[in-house]
Amino acid sequence: MKYNIALVPGDGIGPEIVGAAVEALKITGEKFGHEFECTTYLAGGAALDKYGVPLPQETVDGCLASDSVLLGAVGGPKWDSVPNNMRPEKALLGLRKALGLYTNLRPAAIQPALAGACVLRPDIAAKGFDLMIVRELTGGIYFGERGRNETGDAAYDTEAYSVMEIERVARRAFETARKRKGHLTSVDKANVLETSRLWRETVHRLGETEYPDVRLDDMYVDNAAMQIVRDPSFFDVLVTSNMFGDILSDEASQVTGSIGLLASASLGDSSRGMYEPIHGSAPDIAGKDLANPIATILSAAMMLRYSFDLAEEADYIEKAVADVLEEGWRTADIKAPGQEDWLRGSEMKDKILGKLKG
Repeated sequence: MKYNIALVPGDGIGPEIVGAAVEALKITGEKFGHEFECTTYLAGGAALDKYGVPLPQETVDGCLASDSVLLGAVGGPKWDSVPNNMRPEKALLGLRKALGLYTNLRPAAIQPALAGACVLRPDIAAKGFDLMIVRELTGGIYFGERGRNETGDAAYDTEAYSVMEIERVARRAFETARKRKGHLTSVDKANVLETSRLWRETVHRLGETEYPDVRLDDMYVDNAAMQIVRDPSFFDVLVTSNMFGDILSDEASQVTGSIGLLASASLGDSSRGMYEPIHGSAPDIAGKDLANPIATILSAAMMLRYSFDLAEEADYIEKAVADVLEEGWRTADIKAPGQEDWLRGSEMKDKILGKLKG
């Protein structure tokens, strides 16, 4: 089977980490009889430097023509002084809009080999956890009506959701839960917000009529934030609004012990998605062979699982990463205090590729 992948390396360490993921995909394809054809496009600061815009039409067209998109990272202090509408980060919003991506999947799992790096109490970390936050991506307060009064001494931001917006992200969450442990927690603030009451009504209606096999419960967002640090093993899949998901997904990423290991996916109605590590472009270490490629390699595994329905191949990549970590290999960002035998980014890549080659 042949798959066409649009690569958007972006800025800073983006080209390094995307290159590592491509090599992992190539080896996995050879093992399982698939061909991954990759085409590179510019976005972010790199595109701004060459074309004068952060998201050229050529990149949009190339991503739309692909089966899926693998993104590195965009932005950096080099472009801090450009007008707001030209900032590199605008490329991300533009791509999400062009590709119709309204759901963000953010996994947060503790690698057993890295339990010692977890910021939670040892007894909590020892229980392990593997949760998935499903965040609505294009609605809510971030996209609602906003403004200030005539004198400028008061401001407002409006939270608004329609049944359609809630249904489509909830369906994605239910389907995701079905592929995992069958447990979905809907996070809202229904004791205060009318949008949350609509959210809860809609999610429960879908659960009762379309997904009776998935165990559904509700949790207020403040309680969810507490439970993520108190007992993250309770959760399987969480579904929530744009703003709540933004906050909770960052919290969940931190309790794993390292932001450098975490992948993400942005999805819409089609099988095409955009996959990226959650860390930034880290321009201060670009070109120094210090970038940890694991999060991007795991993002490629998510692409295999969620866009191409290649679960066995995704498992193969994820196991290779876990095996390397279990053997004690570390990059600078995840090494233990005082550990001197840590790997450079290219060396970590080679360790993982070696596992994939068998």
